[in-house]
Amino acid sequence: MAQLNSAGNRLAEEKSPYLLQHAQNPVDWYPWGEEAFAKAGNEDKPVFLSIGYATCHWCHVMAHESFEDRQVAELINQTFVPVKVDREERPDIDAVYMKTCQILTGRGGWPLTLFLTPGKEPFFAATYIPKEGSFPQTGLLELIPKIPRIWMNEREKVTKGAREILGHLRRTGSGSQGGLPHRSILARAVDDLSQRFDRMHGGFGNAPKFPSPHNLLFLLSQKKGENDRRLLEMVESTLLSMRKGGVFDQLGFGFHRYSTDKEWLVPHFEKMLYDQAMLSLAYLEAFEATGNAFYADTADEVFSYVLRDLTSLEGVFFSGEDADSEGVEGKFYVWSTSEIRDILPEKEAEVVIKAYNLKDEGNFRDEATRQLTGRNILHQLSTDLLKTAGDLGLSFEDVQILLDQARRKLFAAREKRIRPLLDDKVLTDWNGLMIAALAFGGKTLEREDYSLAASRAADLLLEKMRDNEGNLLHRYKDGEAGIPGFLDDYAFLAWGLLNLAEATGNMRYLTAASELTRKMLLHFRDEEQGGLFLSADYAETVLVRTREFYDGAIPSGNSAALMNIVRLIRAGENTGLQQEMQGLVQAFSGLIQSQPTGFTYFLCGLDLVFDTNSQPK
Repeated sequence: MAQLNSAGNRLAEEKSPYLLQHAQNPVDWYPWGEEAFAKAGNEDKPVFLSIGYATCHWCHVMAHESFEDRQVAELINQTFVPVKVDREERPDIDAVYMKTCQILTGRGGWPLTLFLTPGKEPFFAATYIPKEGSFPQTGLLELIPKIPRIWMNEREKVTKGAREILGHLRRTGSGSQGGLPHRSILARAVDDLSQRFDRMHGGFGNAPKFPSPHNLLFLLSQKKGENDRRLLEMVESTLLSMRKGGVFDQLGFGFHRYSTDKEWLVPHFEKMLYDQAMLSLAYLEAFEATGNAFYADTADEVFSYVLRDLTSLEGVFFSGEDADSEGVEGKFYVWSTSEIRDILPEKEAEVVIKAYNLKDEGNFRDEATRQLTGRNILHQLSTDLLKTAGDLGLSFEDVQILLDQARRKLFAAREKRIRPLLDDKVLTDWNGLMIAALAFGGKTLEREDYSLAASRAADLLLEKMRDNEGNLLHRYKDGEAGIPGFLDDYAFLAWGLLNLAEATGNMRYLTAASELTRKMLLHFRDEEQGGLFLSADYAETVLVRTREFYDGAIPSGNSAALMNIVRLIRAGENTGLQQEMQGLVQAFSGLIQSQPTGFTYFLCGLDLVFDTNSQPK
């Protein structure tokens, strides 16, 4: 039973940093569990479900506005049984209710806010809701008082609507099976990406602009086969713009989550482990394709950030860092020109201000007012260091030396600021991605230290992140492992182990990858429709057992599983896997053919399937 703390809610004993952020709220939060839903049934109340994560800026905004406000808290407590969920701890819960929000509103995001029946069926969904509304958005103070009347007087309507949503969820969980797609699907995906490519700024689409490194990995895989200069230009333009932009931390290294504009200038400031892993893989692949040391250097910088700031004493990797510090998004990262001049000698300050495009009035705008703040995001998007050197009467080499000296001094000064919150939970899936990146970096850059860091993390996960039956666990915190593993845990850790086997030549990692893959196929296979479920057959099912198909911020577990299976077959671990490979492809064939760019990492694996099937048996 969840224990009540002095503030009145039951989150103080949880491991999740996100839940602990809310442990002192006046809202009577429960963690997800039968206790909360039993209370809702016994008291005939709906459930107020709030889903977010520790490094989410808008989650903080809603918390400060509403969940820390006693007036709102009293309304929530009187009307609902409130439940908090960390989406990173429980992606299965998030997947079901995010689909609900998208069905009901046409959009999604976090914080995710839902009203549920005591049977966990949703009848209302939204994302961020302000405390007080302004047309056309209703605030919590206006919305919540309407719920008791609806709940008591329109119960049949609420129940009917909830069950209709549940039926829709079950239908959207079905895939579109078919045969093996034709190889032309790869060219179609390339053409679709080419049409969406931003030729001026790099990347795909308009603002907000996400890194989507699996798109770049797909283009690089096709370049190897076609030697098409067009593909390399898309990749290189994107990688160059991101590295020079404000979306990259120019002082401490590492990438922020995404750019709020199309130029890669203003980031959403949180830093996530999975972005560091996937982007370093893309830069390393680009280095292999071009030999350009710029890409290798960027991967080195990302690894230096991860090993410095996101690595535990045990050698595993933390989840990320917040966007906010001192309650302000980006405060840790932005600078005024006066601060620069106070910290640096005159010549270094002059070089930094010019090279990083700093202005006295600032280049960073307040999100609400859109007014310049006098603060600057360091970037080099419009910088030509040769021109900078000429304008300042310096040699190119002198500018580089001065910039490096200044970066170190500014970084040291920044370390004295109040840091953003570190989300120090360890997730098996994201660690698997980081292991994959470091192992590939060790092999590609001939850096044994990267391979050793990957091995250390992998060894700890294999030792501590399994239950008594050998099944993976999802989350590790304060020396304690818990939560049954999800598809991504198995698929991404196996990916990391396969890369480690190639980097080190240690075949025990290949054996471990094979064992994890076979256990994954045993417990996650959808026997009716093919493909793999997000949750295991021995884990809790939240309303429906979902399958995740699309490659979003990171590749889907199904995409990674396909690639792993093909690699295992090629390594000789092929007993029964050929049929599994075919089944995975056929499970999503229809979806892939209708929207190929939603499956770019799956297409990387499919490309290898074509090659595997064409090889003599």
